[in-house]
Formats: sequence, C-alpha cells, structure tokens
Amino acid sequence: MIEVLYEDNHIIAVNKKPSDIVQGDKTGDKPLPEFVKDFIKKKYNKPGDVFLGVIHRLDRPVSGVVLFAKTSKSLSRLNKMFREKTIQKTYWAVVKNKPQKSSDTLKHFLKKNHKKNKSTAFNREEEGSLHSELSYNFLKSLDNYHLIEVYPKTGRHHQIRVQLSKIGSPIKGDIKYGFNRTNKDASIHLHARKIEFIHPVKQETIIIIAPTPKDSIWKECERN
Repeated sequence: MIEVLYEDNHIIAVNKKPSDIVQGDKTGDKPLPEFVKDFIKKKYNKPGDVFLGVIHRLDRPVSGVVLFAKTSKSLSRLNKMFREKTIQKTYWAVVKNKPQKSSDTLKHFLKKNHKKNKSTAFNREEEGSLHSELSYNFLKSLDNYHLIEVYPKTGRHHQIRVQLSKIGSPIKGDIKYGFNRTNKDASIHLHARKIEFIHPVKQETIIIIAPTPKDSIWKECERN
C-alpha cells in the first residue's frame, strides 16, 4: 500500500517508506513508481499503461515526500522547476551530535566514488568535485539524539548525509557516513518532511507535508 499525500489530474505525491526504491536497482525489487502506477490504474480503472513521470529521487533508506507527474505537460514543467531550483524541499534529520551552531549554511565540494556509491566532502575544490550547499536549523534535543531541519540548496549525491557527517553530526543509522550502528529496518533517520512549489498547471502554491515513519524517535520529533 502507498500513502498518497496529494493528488490531482496533473501530479501525485506519496510518502515513501525507507524500504522503497524510487529507481530500479540490482536488487530487482519493484520500484515505487510501479506501485504508484498500480494505484492509479486501479483507482481510475485505466486500461493499458499508466503515464507517470519521475521528477526526483530519494535514497533507499530515506523516507518522505516524493512527487510524480501524471501528465507529460506537468513533467516537463516540474523538471524545469527542479533545474531552476524553484521547488523548496525541507528535510528532518536525527543526528548523533548536536551541531556547534544552532543554524548555519554549509558549503563543501563533493566528490562521488561510483564503485563504493559514496561521496566525500572537501572544504576546497578538488578535481571532479561539485559545489554543494545546504542550510540547517537546530529544532530540539531528544533523549539521546538531536533533530535538525535541513534546506538543501543543491542536489548532490548523498549531499545531506555527507555534509552533516563532515561537521561531526552523522545521521542515526547511517553507517556509510559515520554513525556507529545500523537501524534494525536498514533505514536512516533522514526524512523528506516538506515540499513547496507553484503548481505546474494551476499556478497556485502547493505545500505538502509528509508524516514521519512510525517509530519512537520520530514520534518524539513530531511531539510539540
């Protein structure tokens, strides 16, 4: 079952579970877009293939809002909006160590190792590296961890994960980037909390908020 957060004739947004993959990989597991197509096909009793455009992706262990296009018109317009960075994304991250600053803008140069599927953050430009930038705000301390809100300015490979690790605040469960143990369900505590944009057809502001996964730590994050 998929959790639909928003749907109209042009777009559909769903709340991705940490186990879902947005793009097929070597595991052969069924990707999220196929489940969304199945949902649309069944809901509207559509014959034949269902059109669904993939606009952006989340890493497999990450949860939260993923936006899809239901028409070619909305797909091309949303792709343009992502390229022009007019779509605002907000993430929640549960980290091991509280950042030294309660809010900051992080600027690094990220270099991807394709064999290891891992990126490294450098303070200075390296050959083959890409400028990577995000801002964050500290939200609250939990019993053993800390919740911060992250606003990526660029969209690099594993950007939030590697940049937070670089400042000594690895994300809970993310052993690839410095946390000491995995989560039992192979997730990491990084959640695409909100997406805000101008509707590609209706030209009105759309704000979509994704509830966090059902575990005790996320529940504590949601509590006022």
